[in-house]
Order: sequence, then C-alpha cells, then structure tokens
Amino acid sequence: MGQQREVNILLVEDNPDHAELTLKALKDGNLLNASFWVKDGEEALDFLYHRGRYAHPTTAPRPELILLDIQLPKVDGHEVLRRIKTDEALRAIPVVMLTTSEREDEIFQSYKTGANSFVSKPVRFADFMERVRNVKLYWVLTSLLPGPNC
Repeated sequence: MGQQREVNILLVEDNPDHAELTLKALKDGNLLNASFWVKDGEEALDFLYHRGRYAHPTTAPRPELILLDIQLPKVDGHEVLRRIKTDEALRAIPVVMLTTSEREDEIFQSYKTGANSFVSKPVRFADFMERVRNVKLYWVLTSLLPGPNC
C-alpha cells in the first residue's frame, strides 16, 4: 500500500485562515509528512528555486506535492503552475489546485496548464477539513509520488 516515507508538501495559500485549516488537516492522522506554507506566488517560486530566505535547501526541501491556490498576490496560481510545469526540474511534482473557485474557465485553464487535480474548498469547516484530508490520503497514501531526488 502507498508510501510510508515522509512526504514534503508545499501549501501556497494567501488566506491565513485557510492555511491554518489546511495545515491542521494535513497534520491529522498518522501519515508522515512535512508541510511548508508560503503566502503568495512569488514566495512559492522563491521556495522552489531556492532564492532569498529559501536559498538553503534545508529551509526549502523539494516538495513531492504542491497544494496551490489560484487567487494569489504578486504572482497568481496559474502563472506559478505554468512555471512549474514548463521547468524540467519541477514538472514531475504533482500540483493540486486547492481553491474556492469553481469557475469552468479556471478549471479548464488549470488542467490545460498541467494541474494534476482541481479541488474546490467548501465553505463549511467540517467539509473543508474532510476535503483536505481526502486530498492528503489520496496523494500521500494512495498515489505513488516521485521522490525528493527526482
């Protein structure tokens, strides 16, 4: 059954309340994972390319899964996704668009750019927590992820 190693998860989310709930849901259960939170698209790119405060790889290990919001300050989620999926060194990392949007054009654009999944965030707290847990269970336990050295 799935992986039993630690999985690095990068959460790119500008809303502190959504980030807190997502991180809590990611920590629930006995699955090994390390979660890292960045607050905008520019910070996500700094994390991925080891720039600025993320220059040392120990502060920004290669994620094996990225949870990416669309409506982000500085660099939006679609542009972050485009950069990930056009970069040979990053394109194998699964990216789940985790967003409040359910707009057809956003869904289409995400998949067209290379998103591995598009998940909308429910409004109700319990539903939100359950949705994030399901994402984690699928991507961390069920699906086989490329290792950190891929």
